[in-house]
Amino acid sequence: MSNISLYSPIMEEHLRKIEQSLPRLLPAAGGNDDPLNGLQSTVIDAMNYACAAGGKRLRPVLVMEFCRLCGGDADTAIPFACAIEIIHCYSLVHDDLPCMDNSLLRRGRPSTFAAYGEDMGLLAGDALLNRAFEIMLAPESYAAIPPERALAASRCLATAAGAYGMIGGQVIDLQSENKAIDLAVLELLQRGKTMALISAACEMGAILAGATAEQTTAARQFGEQLGLAFQIVDDLLDVTSTEEELGKPIGGDAGHGKSTYVTLLGKDEARRLADIRTASAIGALHTFGEGADALRRLAEVFGNRKS
Repeated sequence: MSNISLYSPIMEEHLRKIEQSLPRLLPAAGGNDDPLNGLQSTVIDAMNYACAAGGKRLRPVLVMEFCRLCGGDADTAIPFACAIEIIHCYSLVHDDLPCMDNSLLRRGRPSTFAAYGEDMGLLAGDALLNRAFEIMLAPESYAAIPPERALAASRCLATAAGAYGMIGGQVIDLQSENKAIDLAVLELLQRGKTMALISAACEMGAILAGATAEQTTAARQFGEQLGLAFQIVDDLLDVTSTEEELGKPIGGDAGHGKSTYVTLLGKDEARRLADIRTASAIGALHTFGEGADALRRLAEVFGNRKS
């Protein structure tokens, strides 16, 4: 999927600023601020490699767009947008490790552990997680916004990435391999593993803008429904797409004995549920009026994506 066809012109500008800012916010070895004199450069190279593979950058774009939509200056959200993308990248690094999915390919090139070794892949993921919070808690990151908003956005992300969110979902995923689980358990799994960060991205943008309670709730609900629809479509693509289209191995879920929306519901019913979730995401935006039309289109495009 082309980012150009996915995003509105304003969102494309968010994307440009994210791509410009992300390398600057990642660490560099051997500089004046490096007390280790570059001796840890391998892990820093792996960190930068993990974040340089592109992708849709959905989560950071959502942070900036909801900040703008709720009346804030989207540029002030850039450090927080980059932080959530860094956490997403760390999760992919760890997801590819031999103890997880053992995937040698990510976004059309060798996964981080395949390129740098399992040990450096593990450490790069750990370091990326820490770097995200270094960025958000740096004084320059909240110089232009009230510190309490920066703290609230950081806490939102920490919760979404932890044991009650992404990590918790991953645990359920691992413990469910080669077991029969029902739709209710699968929904809890994906609410953590996939939905949590997408919902947090929307909520963080609203928080940083100083949004009303109604706007913040709407942003969170949009992210929840978009995240769940995103995962259903991901499960469909795992059985209908190609490795070239996705940039990663297909059929991985079946190979690991995982239950998915497709295995539990079948392709037709999974497609129907994705459409329902997409419609619910669009419906959550009613409080924003016509200003959210680009997000409505985004939900529709994501709900029907082919890669």
